[in-house]
Amino acid sequence: MAFSRRLEKDTVRKMITMYCNANHNTKNDGLCSDCLSLLDYSEQRIDKCVYGENKPVCSKCQVHCYKPTMREKIKESMQYSGPKMLFNSPILSIRYMYRKIFKSNIH
Repeated sequence: MAFSRRLEKDTVRKMITMYCNANHNTKNDGLCSDCLSLLDYSEQRIDKCVYGENKPVCSKCQVHCYKPTMREKIKESMQYSGPKMLFNSPILSIRYMYRKIFKSNIH
């Protein structure tokens, strides 16, 4: 698996976990079934991205491959977790911001 896809999966996993722990009281139990389904779905979408190894970060993508309901769920979890990521996972945050700013040019 390409490094950028692995990094994106790690970032999504961290963000969904943060959201679930705070909003669904799953601190030591892993993820609730809804958040686990969202994570599985997100990882499948990352793996099947039409841009392949040139995949941009999802927030900069012109193709919306998430079903509308899943898109709303991932958006909600990212809006919650995004501002907290810099403190909870600074390296993932910096790598994500770098990719978002400098590597998201779709040709």
